[in-house]
Amino acid sequence: MSLKMRTIGERKRLRSPVITPQALAWDGQQLWLSSRDLGTLNTVDTGNWKITGEIDPPGVVWAGVLTSDGWRFTLGKGLNDDRYIYRYTADEGFRKLFPCPELTGSYLSFDGEHYYLSQWYKGDIHQFDDSGKILRTINVGAEICGHTFARGKLYVLRGKENKDVPGKSEEWRIARLDVHDEKPEPEDLATVPFESRSLTFDGENFWSNHRTANEVVSFSISS
Repeated sequence: MSLKMRTIGERKRLRSPVITPQALAWDGQQLWLSSRDLGTLNTVDTGNWKITGEIDPPGVVWAGVLTSDGWRFTLGKGLNDDRYIYRYTADEGFRKLFPCPELTGSYLSFDGEHYYLSQWYKGDIHQFDDSGKILRTINVGAEICGHTFARGKLYVLRGKENKDVPGKSEEWRIARLDVHDEKPEPEDLATVPFESRSLTFDGENFWSNHRTANEVVSFSISS
């Protein structure tokens, strides 16, 4: 007999300060949040839930992560929404690094040394360098709508969007894996009961967007 998987423990569910919240990342002090439809990128104070700044990106920001030498962002460009990885610093602005594989790709995470880019429908998470060379590929066996490093492990939102199944809701769960393993095996920890987009960790809780509801959700999971 199978046991029903527990759900995440929601801490906060907040009205997004921008419509269609998409990219979500933590810089150690505040959140960085993009709007898919407006094409904006903002910083947000989680204490008073107010926008503290705005950056003008050269495309739609689908994902971002802070690395040891500035930000990495996945940006969509043109009518086909072709995806590219950019580096960003406050002093130098945005600089295009390389095109994503097949011009597709979305979410980003950073382990302290390398950054990782996922391809949603392939279920692949690629480890990259700044030349665009893929150093390693991990397949998580499902579609991917976000990932982040926390407590030394990679946490992944995986499941099914069910976009081609009329009337079928999206199905997501958060899984954990160790990228240091030769063949990492995702371990499902909890279900995520909303249409999640992006994943980040603030040192205590996880954050994700419920994009269709224009909400940002903070949550925890049991070890």
